[in-house]
Amino acid sequence: MKINIEEFMCQPITDMNTLEKSEEMMHKMELLCMQLQGQLCQELERIEGTTKFRVDRWLKCEQIQGGGVTCIMEDGAVFERAGVNISVVGGKLRSEAVRAMNSQGRELPEDEEMEFRAVGISSVIHPRNPMVPTKHFNFRYFEVIPELSERQWWFGGGADLTPYYLDEKDVKHFHCSYKAACDLHGPSYYRRFKKWCDDYFFIKHRCMGRGVGGIFFDDFKSKNIDACFNFVKSCSKAVIPSYIPIVNKHKNDGYGLREREWQLTRRGHYTEFNLLYDRGTKFGFSTPGARHESILMSLPPRAAWHYCHNPEPSSKEGQLVEVLRNPKDWASV
Repeated sequence: MKINIEEFMCQPITDMNTLEKSEEMMHKMELLCMQLQGQLCQELERIEGTTKFRVDRWLKCEQIQGGGVTCIMEDGAVFERAGVNISVVGGKLRSEAVRAMNSQGRELPEDEEMEFRAVGISSVIHPRNPMVPTKHFNFRYFEVIPELSERQWWFGGGADLTPYYLDEKDVKHFHCSYKAACDLHGPSYYRRFKKWCDDYFFIKHRCMGRGVGGIFFDDFKSKNIDACFNFVKSCSKAVIPSYIPIVNKHKNDGYGLREREWQLTRRGHYTEFNLLYDRGTKFGFSTPGARHESILMSLPPRAAWHYCHNPEPSSKEGQLVEVLRNPKDWASV
């Protein structure tokens, strides 16, 4: 397959000749990530106008093999921060990383060294206008190669929406976009992965969701690796149409200091989840040679914390909190 380099934000980590000819899943997934990163970044730049992405192509250090491409936009008129990060890495798994994986239900040997390889894309978009929700998504492929047993592989990923003010039509559009992607591959996928998303992105100490959910899946595998990959591809195709119409709808909406303060407060909640509960953040920091700048790219540039802040239940802010505490079946609303 001939690759058009203009679709990418920069040169991929793996050489182009290998990506064009290889049938290895690592290489197929890297190509998908590079294409999605290019499409999304170019679309966000089109909306933003003058502010462009800074492209940071980084390569391996002493402890880790591979590299990545971090694209970051900051202080734009529409997007206060938008990051789209790709990593294509490999190396030795630390014992604490193996134990963390096994605590989530995997059965990896803890008494032998294991090589791992991983490729993935992750993105968080923090708009400036409080009427535009934050979006997060990631898709990843991971494989481990124990010395004494067979290779194990799995996919993971998902996408979720974090509004500051509730527009039910927007949330329905977002969920229906991913339901359509799920329904192409299994009638139970959306309901299963929607519940998983609600459960995973739950801020325990606040008894509320980080946002209004979406889909989330991990340890996704079957006897047919290509069928799993095709599901991930379908989800990746929903990234832009599920979100960009919402941005265009609200990017010029009016707002004041009250709405901005509520946005910063909710961003504080977002930060709490990422630093306290998110497994990807924890795994990233436990990986040898971790690139903390890329890991922390997901955090908002500005946030606020107010002591015992509880919005009035009848207010727009209170209406959002009610939904965050009681998830809805948005695709059926």
